[in-house]
Amino acid sequence: MDDAKEGDGNAGRADQVPLPFRAAVDALRAARLRPQVEIEQVPPPQRLAPYAHALEATVVDGEQDLADGRLVLLHDPAGHDAWRGTFRLVTLVRAELEPEMAADPLLPEVCWSWLTGALQARGLTYGEPSGTVTRAGSHYFGGLSARPPASQIEIRASWTPRESPGGAPDTGAHLAAWCDLLAQVAGLPPAGPGDASVVTLPQRRGPQSR
Repeated sequence: MDDAKEGDGNAGRADQVPLPFRAAVDALRAARLRPQVEIEQVPPPQRLAPYAHALEATVVDGEQDLADGRLVLLHDPAGHDAWRGTFRLVTLVRAELEPEMAADPLLPEVCWSWLTGALQARGLTYGEPSGTVTRAGSHYFGGLSARPPASQIEIRASWTPRESPGGAPDTGAHLAAWCDLLAQVAGLPPAGPGDASVVTLPQRRGPQSR
């Protein structure tokens, strides 16, 4: 796929796209992921970096959607002071929870540990992590009063993947770790022994509609 011409938000001709960014995108496309995670490429946000590539994912169990999210790869060949590097990964992950789980005062810390634990379980090095964990609750009234209360968890985060000697980070491994996070939020069991130390999600709310 021609990254400069397929709506990736990358300026210039395809042959002018930096090789490290092209290698990073190729690694994303070549990553082997859990079968429950459905991924598609989407137009990336504009103006965050000279080069960007975005993916959306849904954790699916049969006809049920358990969690969803977006992962954006940013690249600035000139570097970025806040990133302390030339690449940055930005993510949003969402899932619905039981109201009792959402009320747990330790939930934000646990959710953040799911992210860092997923990266560590893959043996990845990264820098400058930042983000938020948000709990939201909805109560329904009037014509919607038959619906039970709903609670949602939302993780927004970004981090700088460490670049290899060739200039591009192992984005395929970072994508796999991100999918591990999605599965964790969805309440799925760990994919392998390396994930055994990650806290599993207690009983969660029913699936989201597709």
